[in-house]
Amino acid sequence: MSNYSLSGFSGLTPVVKNLLILNVAMFVIGIVLRMTGGFDMVHLLGLHYISATEFKPVQLISYMFLHATFDSQGQLVFTHIFFNMFALWMFGTILEQYWGAKRFFIFYMVCGIGAGLVQILVAYIRLQNLTDGIPQEQLSELMNVINTQGAELIWQKKNYTDAFLGELNRVVNVPTVGASGAIFGLLMAFGMLFPNAYLYIFFAIPMKAKYFVILYGALELFLGMRNSASDNVAHFAHLGGMIFAFILIMWWRKKGKSRYEI
Repeated sequence: MSNYSLSGFSGLTPVVKNLLILNVAMFVIGIVLRMTGGFDMVHLLGLHYISATEFKPVQLISYMFLHATFDSQGQLVFTHIFFNMFALWMFGTILEQYWGAKRFFIFYMVCGIGAGLVQILVAYIRLQNLTDGIPQEQLSELMNVINTQGAELIWQKKNYTDAFLGELNRVVNVPTVGASGAIFGLLMAFGMLFPNAYLYIFFAIPMKAKYFVILYGALELFLGMRNSASDNVAHFAHLGGMIFAFILIMWWRKKGKSRYEI
């Protein structure tokens, strides 16, 4: 594949097409399982913190193919998967044309896994800050309660009323789902490879890709540092995808392999 176009959003490249199909299929399966048997795939495939009883290493891959299906009121949610898949189509098509299918797939997976690792690292740091000064024996008992009773509360869409226990439970037992980490990696790649291409904010306001990436990254950092209890977006996972994208692209450039060959 030797041709790519910044305005050529009409076609679907092979990897992007298969990723779209897989994500949509998982979304539909998730809805069917919840509505017919009350089973939430997030229990098994969402990314849990490493000390949570439901954590499995494979979740670093599986989590990026799950998206929110129902909100806290039990209403179907389509915005999460729609915007992720729209961005996958928009940026992924160009990047796959530019890099080729194999390199693009490697890049996408590295960014997604990297985002998950950063999310776990940030959770670890927050957990250390929360539990600083608590004796080890008392902490072990507390974490045992959090990993059993606390996990059950999360699946019931509840949490502790105590602020400390509630935040601790949120860090340990709220799983991460979504392709956003990998998508933010694609955004970073687009900004690095096509820095002067224009993106249209709200489909109306033009901004060069390099400035859009910087501003969006700064916004994610601000929101992540604010750490609002009402904010259920994994901002540091988004930043993790961008960080791993930057590192991988710079490594490829150093090796002199900026395009198709692996």
